[in-house]
Amino acid sequence: MKKIAILGSTGSIGTQALEVINSNPHKFTAEILTAGNNAELLIKQAIKFQPDTVVIANENKYKQVSNALSSFPIKVFAGNKSVEQIVESSSIDLVLTAMVGFSGLLPTINAIKAKKEIALANKETLVVAGELISKLVKENNVNIYPVDSEHSAIFQCLTGEFHNEIEKIYLTASGGPFRKFSKEELKKVTKTQALKHPNWDMGAKITIDSATMMNKGFEAIEAKWLFNLKPEQIDIIVHPQSIIHSLVQFTDGSLKAQMGLPDMKLPIQYAFTYPDRIKTNFKRFNFSDYPKLTFEKADKEKFKTINIAYEAMRKGGNIPCAVNAANEIVVDAFLHNNISFPEISEIIEKTVNKINFADHANIETYLDTDKEARKIAKELITK
Repeated sequence: MKKIAILGSTGSIGTQALEVINSNPHKFTAEILTAGNNAELLIKQAIKFQPDTVVIANENKYKQVSNALSSFPIKVFAGNKSVEQIVESSSIDLVLTAMVGFSGLLPTINAIKAKKEIALANKETLVVAGELISKLVKENNVNIYPVDSEHSAIFQCLTGEFHNEIEKIYLTASGGPFRKFSKEELKKVTKTQALKHPNWDMGAKITIDSATMMNKGFEAIEAKWLFNLKPEQIDIIVHPQSIIHSLVQFTDGSLKAQMGLPDMKLPIQYAFTYPDRIKTNFKRFNFSDYPKLTFEKADKEKFKTINIAYEAMRKGGNIPCAVNAANEIVVDAFLHNNISFPEISEIIEKTVNKINFADHANIETYLDTDKEARKIAKELITK
């Protein structure tokens, strides 16, 4: 029985992870559940799955959660510090980091230092602090199992191939809802339009990141650290059907791809069970339903976030951290109708240009950069 801590159990990845656990009660148990603000859903999850501990990051909701669970043998804590510390629990076998954004960094660092296996769904951890995380993983002899569908696909393609040199990887992208929009049409994009992803069911923040294609830029940075690659070894291709989840090209010219219907439960389960695969009742892919699988170049002129992310990857240091911080601020502003869709990339670019570069950053540098970039981005929004 594998005991799993789910950081961000009320989000899209967290809820699907609980579906996987629910379907395999003889293999997994939800040992710890954490949430940011959604106390109501956290309470329902706790009553159903009976974890050892739950943590609500919003301290104002501690009483609500504690009172609701008072008749159950479940420990209740509150606050960000509690989220960071709970991953050190001796009873945990694996930590699924499914928190959104920068908030997932410190809990993931603590989990690695506590020598816990990591199922990584929080791509921002490696975007912000890839150099530091890679060092800690080696020092603590910890495995990271990628949960993002694209990185899981690459990981699956590399199983049995880890001794072979990678020539290139291709991250596939659906292209989002605005793949065929002109630059003029993008200026009029609404929040409602941006939240309608053609293939995937995700949370609001990541759905907007997909629409701007910043999500794909972040995935390129994450891939650099997960698979020890150079920026020029990572390419992004648009694959509107989202059936091929990513590809690996080896030095002999061979290509391996991982395919399947868009369903995040599969990469979540694979991270939980690696190196084994277990039977599922997931809907199966049928070739006759997809007579054509098509591919296009990513339009980096229209979706400038891709170039912003690649430039940050090349510069390294604290620059990817600044990009992530600015992106979190502008996405929130767009969701509150405070900026236009094209302004998302414009403000990120302006923010990064104002950040002082720091090479080989430490955790304090990342925290300072995150704070500074958020401040700059907010000031640019109000101008």
